[in-house]
Amino acid sequence: RCEERFAKSKLVHSIMRHVAGTCGVDLEQLNIEVGWPLYRLYGHAYDAFQRSIAENEGIFERLVDEVHGGQTPATLTPEVREALELNVRRRMTPQPIKIRADVEMTCFAYDGVEHIKTAMRAAGAASSADCAVAVKLVAPPLYVLTTQTLDRNVGIEILTGAVEACKVAIEAAGGNLRVKEAPRAVSEREERALQEELEAAEAANREVGGDDGSDDDYEEGMSVDVDAAPALAL
Repeated sequence: RCEERFAKSKLVHSIMRHVAGTCGVDLEQLNIEVGWPLYRLYGHAYDAFQRSIAENEGIFERLVDEVHGGQTPATLTPEVREALELNVRRRMTPQPIKIRADVEMTCFAYDGVEHIKTAMRAAGAASSADCAVAVKLVAPPLYVLTTQTLDRNVGIEILTGAVEACKVAIEAAGGNLRVKEAPRAVSEREERALQEELEAAEAANREVGGDDGSDDDYEEGMSVDVDAAPALAL
């Protein structure tokens, strides 16, 4: 609890100091007229700033009315107010969390590629209004399911449902799905690594597509490895 309050206070102080410095106002006076009164009105200036983002609450109007008797304090100039609002949005707006699951999916039945596409669509159908599920082929038989959300637990729940929907669909068609890594929050570094894998797979597919060959090389009715099909993505 104390650590959380300290972290909040540190962020508020950083915002106030930055605004005071860029707008050329005295930091202590800005705190006296704006910062500290917000602590009294909302319990913490951090909570005031957060409500201004989440609920679009007019915290400065309330400050002027309830603390300064309707008179705008000298330090709360239009420039300072704009700088505060800009920095609060920039520093405190929640960032979407990326959730990802890695699965291995195969289907050697007739029309296996179509069955895999159907399973991918089933996963996508598990999306919610706030969590869109995407499915991409990395390299056969590895697929990744991803979503972004502000709520980690909700994102994991949605993606878990998407994996299950995909599994049910592919197994109904005679295929198989194995969860390699369950839904979890991933870092920017992991996302960059995935993007590099996808780009490498795409480059490899282009090279294969550019190889010389003719239809005479294939016999009618010969079996085709479904997992060697081009990259699929929904």
